[in-house]
Amino acid sequence: MAFSKRPHTAAILLLAALGGSAMAQHRTVLQTIDYPAGHQILSVLAELEPGQCTARHAHPGAESAYILEGQVVVKIDGKPDLPLKAGQPLQFLPGEIHTVCNVGTVRFKALAHYIVEQGKPLVTPAQ
Repeated sequence: MAFSKRPHTAAILLLAALGGSAMAQHRTVLQTIDYPAGHQILSVLAELEPGQCTARHAHPGAESAYILEGQVVVKIDGKPDLPLKAGQPLQFLPGEIHTVCNVGTVRFKALAHYIVEQGKPLVTPAQ
């Protein structure tokens, strides 16, 4: 099992791929683990400025997060809007198209964990 604290290329490319609205979101890859075989687990600090939303996107693997600061509304295709605030968990299934909007007055911060196949992008823009 390999541990890495280097920035993850997929996370960096994500910002360029998603365009302007995603640029308000900042992801810092804290650690990656090459495990289980053929996969990686990424620990990421996700931040979003007040009044900003991510672009509609999905992840090829599962995402599990804990909201550290702020309040957001999560919009998942086909589901009712989900208001969340600091101290609450958040999870997305692989391929679940969603966007996150910071509806608060402070920067939103969450500690997110992703499990993705090696070589797959962390994020895929929605069609």
